[in-house]
Amino acid sequence: MTVMTDSPAPTTNRAPRRRKPLGTRAYKVFRVVALIVVVLFLLAPLFWMLLASLKTNVDIYDTAKALVFSPTFENYANVLQRNNYFVFVVNSFWVAFVSTALSIVLGVPAAYAMSRFTMHRSALVVLMARVIPGVSLLVPWYYVFSNLRMVGKFEVLILSHMFVALPLIVYIMMSYFDSLPLELEESAEVDGLTPIGAFRLITLPLAVSGIATAGILSFIFSWNNFMFALVLSGAKTKTLPVAIFDFVSYASIDWGGLMAAATVVTIPIMIIALFTQKYIVSGLTAGATKG
Repeated sequence: MTVMTDSPAPTTNRAPRRRKPLGTRAYKVFRVVALIVVVLFLLAPLFWMLLASLKTNVDIYDTAKALVFSPTFENYANVLQRNNYFVFVVNSFWVAFVSTALSIVLGVPAAYAMSRFTMHRSALVVLMARVIPGVSLLVPWYYVFSNLRMVGKFEVLILSHMFVALPLIVYIMMSYFDSLPLELEESAEVDGLTPIGAFRLITLPLAVSGIATAGILSFIFSWNNFMFALVLSGAKTKTLPVAIFDFVSYASIDWGGLMAAATVVTIPIMIIALFTQKYIVSGLTAGATKG
């Protein structure tokens, strides 16, 4: 007769949880804290600008009303109605749009030629044009355009903005065209397309994100530019950054109106950057994957 005995239940050896190294956890905490500090550092001036635009000049100087105050929209009424800032908004948009469009029309084919035909000397000239500060050319520009009686016209502002926008667009698009495979154009030419046709029908549609990136950055530069417009614009061609300077006088500064005008300038660019950030990121990183 066999005696049945209870056999011990099989034990499963569970592997102990591995704790993350202390260095890894400390790095994550440091990364989060650093990110919060950077975000606060960047957003704090914008937050103060928005609050100041809703205060009177007396409240702005009162530290007790830094966060708790009675908001007023008198500054925005002064900016948008009395000072007719909509005209300056239209001027800024027109100069930025035309200078960006012309720079794209000229810069994209130039960047394609430099990329495909390895025009290193031309690329070096473009790079030097990007390095040279545009402010150093203001005096020669003013002298030349004043003799031509063109100071104060939109054409002068557009040309001056193109001096910076065109090298920027060429520089970005050269890297983008370098990242596109040459075999696509060769296959198109085998199928009967000319080199210009291959560029127009094959390469150009693939470079839309790069063109969007270059165009957005060029538009933002032109919209925010102050020095060129200050020297070369006139009463009828004044742009928003120059119009903001009207709130600064010799005796005093209208901080409320100044902050309201600065908010009017900043909000459109922030909206454009918010809705087009994916194009900016994809275009700027396009050349990094080459090879």
